[in-house]
Amino acid sequence: MTMLTEAPAPAQRTGSDFAQLSRRINAAGLMRRRPVYYAIRFSITAAVFIGTWAAFAFIGNSWWQLLTAVFLAVVSAQVAFLGHDLAHRQVIRSRTTSERVGLFTGNLANGMGYGWWNDKHNRHHANPNHEELDPDVAPGLFVWSKRQAGFAKGITTWFGKYQAELFFPILTLEGLNLNVSGIKSVVKPGLKNRGVEALFLALHWAAYLGLIFTVLSPGKAVVFILVHKAAWGLYMGSVFAPNHKGMPTFVGETELDFLRKQVLTSRNVKGGWFTDFALGGLNYQIEHHLFPAMPSVHLKHAQPIVEQFCVEKGIPYHATGLIQSWKEALGELHAHGEPLRNPQPASAG
Repeated sequence: MTMLTEAPAPAQRTGSDFAQLSRRINAAGLMRRRPVYYAIRFSITAAVFIGTWAAFAFIGNSWWQLLTAVFLAVVSAQVAFLGHDLAHRQVIRSRTTSERVGLFTGNLANGMGYGWWNDKHNRHHANPNHEELDPDVAPGLFVWSKRQAGFAKGITTWFGKYQAELFFPILTLEGLNLNVSGIKSVVKPGLKNRGVEALFLALHWAAYLGLIFTVLSPGKAVVFILVHKAAWGLYMGSVFAPNHKGMPTFVGETELDFLRKQVLTSRNVKGGWFTDFALGGLNYQIEHHLFPAMPSVHLKHAQPIVEQFCVEKGIPYHATGLIQSWKEALGELHAHGEPLRNPQPASAG
């Protein structure tokens, strides 16, 4: 996709279109809370999470536990989706209560620092795909545009050449990356509720490692952890990658209004009820970015309203299937690595 530096719409329309859309969404009742829905969803997810660990203890010291590790990765992702909804206050209106419950879904259940992730995710929502402001497209191993490829250094100059081919293999490390980032966030000063976050992380690792190494032999325990974290990272990355990867990126100041900034940088993934469940509702990424406080169960109802409004306003609205979304993301990653695969010689002065 092309890197954008200015808006395709006049600046004087800023905010007015979104206000019109908001009125339609509110008239449809889609911003109302769904306490019963979330109570049921939390209860079922908690029961499956606890049941999975109970099954782990019952099965005992067996290589069949690797299947448990994969299933646990799926359950861990579903717990993380609930933490995501909490962070956006879709579940509970109170920020303080949301943060407290988030410590259970993030730090305690998954060993993932809730406060660190929430701060990072909020910065992403404020400036999606902005290369200087969105931490999700900050240069690192991956280059998210040809511009970033132009100043790549170190291992990135090699990795960027093959980043499309290496993207999904690297996602197997994302689970460990989330865990390590959570630990790093409580080691250094500055994190809100640092002590409580550290306590919940310590409880997680004591229980997680203690149970695994009690039930399994050391060799099986290490393999179990590696399989669990790899499958969890691959699942989480596969859900989040289609949302924005391969969509337009920004640099510098732009005149895009909120509506266009969110729609133009997001991609929806089409599918039925199973897609909605497997992707935690994040397949309606456009609607989620426009209305982050909307309960995820309402996003599918908001989708046709938002798409029709975009058609009326002439705003490109991009939705595709899951496999195609991965293809588009990988295709853009391959294109962004072109300057590293075929560097142009410096022109004679």
